[in-house]
Amino acid sequence: MTMTGYEGLVYLDFQATTPVDESVLDSMIPFFSTSFGNPSSVLHGMGRAADKVVGIARKYVAQLIGAKPPEIVFTGSATESINLAIQGMARARDQQKKLRNRSRVITTAIEHKAVLEVARALQRTGWHVEILPVEVSGDLDIELLTEALDEDVLLVSVQAANQEIATVQAIERVASIAHRYGAAVHCDASQAVGKIPIDVETWDVDLLSFSGHKIYGPKGIGVLYVRNDARGSGLEPLIYGGGQEYGLRSGTENVPAIVGLGQACKLAKEFLQEEGGRLKLYRDHLEELLARSLDVKINGDRDNRLPGATSVTFKGVDAEALIFQAPRLMLSTGSACSSGAPEPSHVLTAIGLNRSDAWATIRMSFGRPSREEDVEEAAEALIDACRAICSA
Repeated sequence: MTMTGYEGLVYLDFQATTPVDESVLDSMIPFFSTSFGNPSSVLHGMGRAADKVVGIARKYVAQLIGAKPPEIVFTGSATESINLAIQGMARARDQQKKLRNRSRVITTAIEHKAVLEVARALQRTGWHVEILPVEVSGDLDIELLTEALDEDVLLVSVQAANQEIATVQAIERVASIAHRYGAAVHCDASQAVGKIPIDVETWDVDLLSFSGHKIYGPKGIGVLYVRNDARGSGLEPLIYGGGQEYGLRSGTENVPAIVGLGQACKLAKEFLQEEGGRLKLYRDHLEELLARSLDVKINGDRDNRLPGATSVTFKGVDAEALIFQAPRLMLSTGSACSSGAPEPSHVLTAIGLNRSDAWATIRMSFGRPSREEDVEEAAEALIDACRAICSA
């Protein structure tokens, strides 16, 4: 897979988004034009053909995460999926007698804004939300989680891997402890799917969210995994209408995007092991080259993190100035959904970085099109940029 149109530049922002794989694009094109049927129009052949390819894509998505096809709900994004999971559970409480005494939601301080802002919205309507701190490594303290749990907790939402520091959480342990108290478990796996092995049965999560554009699929498509059977989940939908997606997400299905996501998931399953090993080597080599020449600090859990991603603090160097000084590199200071924020990253401050170090931190990630020469070019450009800034 190659990235065209970026000759002379090095893309290091795969945690923000990925290019659509060529075979994914090829799989999508017919469903914009010649095979444009509506999957709900099953009384004629074109509608049935669309319904069939949506079913095939649902199977590929399910296989990537160890789920069953009826547990997969297609949404418009991971953000929508997260909202459906958390708000859908909150709304379900009022409809199910056994849940009515559960008025608490637990999450962590380093979740994506899609989780934290939904939690704060619930808080404004009377829910009790507890945002747990994390350790310096970004890991959730399981003892703190255990202390926070009781019979009043409806939902625990913990991400699989962090969007900035790449720390991978012990989701299986989280689920085991939460279930002792009868709480449901939601996992934002947007950064983890396609990068590390995921098995929802082993993890024992009830709900899991991710999107297509992080795994070389199209933007505008997301997934909510709903344990056992989406149709009988009890979740309350956010969008009402014709009852598509097992009644949880009404609206005509985005067939081209769904087909593309299915193909992306199929490829991710095939490439997972080889790609993870290769990208880890690139990441480790980049960190080694930077550490030889610069005063840098690597953030996150060094032993348990995504294979191709790193968060690097360049001591005493403003991160935005560094990015501007290295125009050949496409990278970011933090989560793409927080770009332009007037405050330093909530993730970095949550793991104990002071404001100065937080503003000196860059997130970098390699992906499928990355090559070994990108590592050398990136290191050289960053070292030169740091020296230029410090000598100015």
